[in-house]
Amino acid sequence: MRICFILLAFCLNVGLANAQGYNHDLGEDSLNNYESLANKLFKIDKKHDGFNVWLNYAASFQNADDNGKWESRFANREIRLEITGNITDNLSYRIRHRLNKSNTELGGDNFAKATDLAWIGYRFNDKWSVQGGKICLSWGGFEYDENPMFIYRYSDFVDAMDIFMAGVGVSYKPAANHEIVLQATNTYNGSFNEEWGRDAVAVETDNGHITRLEKSRLPLTFIANWNGAFFGNRLQTRWAWGIQSLAKGKTGRLLTLGQQLNLPRLQCLFDYYGGWYDIDHLRFANKDLTQWAESNPIFGLNPDGTDSSAPTVPLLMADARYHSFVTKANWQFAPRWNLMLKGTYETVSAPQNSVFHNYRKSFVYAASLEYYPIDKQNLRLFLAYIGHKVDYSKRCGLEDFNTNRIELGFMYRMKCF
Repeated sequence: MRICFILLAFCLNVGLANAQGYNHDLGEDSLNNYESLANKLFKIDKKHDGFNVWLNYAASFQNADDNGKWESRFANREIRLEITGNITDNLSYRIRHRLNKSNTELGGDNFAKATDLAWIGYRFNDKWSVQGGKICLSWGGFEYDENPMFIYRYSDFVDAMDIFMAGVGVSYKPAANHEIVLQATNTYNGSFNEEWGRDAVAVETDNGHITRLEKSRLPLTFIANWNGAFFGNRLQTRWAWGIQSLAKGKTGRLLTLGQQLNLPRLQCLFDYYGGWYDIDHLRFANKDLTQWAESNPIFGLNPDGTDSSAPTVPLLMADARYHSFVTKANWQFAPRWNLMLKGTYETVSAPQNSVFHNYRKSFVYAASLEYYPIDKQNLRLFLAYIGHKVDYSKRCGLEDFNTNRIELGFMYRMKCF
């Protein structure tokens, strides 16, 4: 039977309690929309929802250009194993692990970076639920919440965020189409030294004033998130505000505002991400500062800025500010076909430092043509182009760069059982 394909990541009329903070297109809203391999191959028909196994796999042939040097290769983009289930109407769980990432546990939460999710949730009633373990931070934005396997390239801001943390979250639904989520989690996965480096210092101003970082006694993140739906889910919102303790006396504040328009064959999103960090937590400014300091001794590589024979220490930028704007459209112009267009504009600034005030602008531009060949299987064949350009101010003296990539490949969210 001929079907009119609609991208499930954008069009499913999902309950918002399984939206923000769950990477919702990873199975929570689509358990009954795909046929499992166990059923297809062995005619095993499940009678319950207590155990579901997914394999998220994406690979491609890539032709990439890094500042004029083109190289081709076959690449495994990612592979993640996921197990989900609803033990009862109230009790649920979810585990997701990335197989092509380091499995070394970190000193903060004793999880490896490869473990995305490992939580247990309990639903008290139609309004209240709680979730604890290693969870996804409930920041707003629709790019942020999409299945990472289906992202050709994130915005710089979202790509640099650490979003899977040990903690707890409470969800409250005051109405059917609105949800409020409150979370308290760790700020980072590792220990203080694993996060910032031993004896790290923050460069406060361009006169060489340097502050040595000290460990916070409460390195936690607190988030308030609101998810809304209007006009029969044609307009959705995901907004959040949060504060993070980065070090003693140093915090980060984030504002995320996501809006999405859902039409039968066209879905458009517009996200804003803003970050104000007393220490550069996203690390673009840190990296650029370190590169700049190699040839500009005004900062030096030492805490006192004088003794060149002393061991080097990690340099971090104080008062780093980020603004990111993301727009994306998906158009199902024919059955089984989807056209994706995406663009981002982002800025980084350290206003206390004259050299790094409004010094970095970044652009991402991407397009892909996707084909879904098989009914009841979330398999996409795609041809995509992804471009990225970074412009630096003349004042900082860093060199502009741009990259281009063409990919031909597949993405398969395989329901195994």
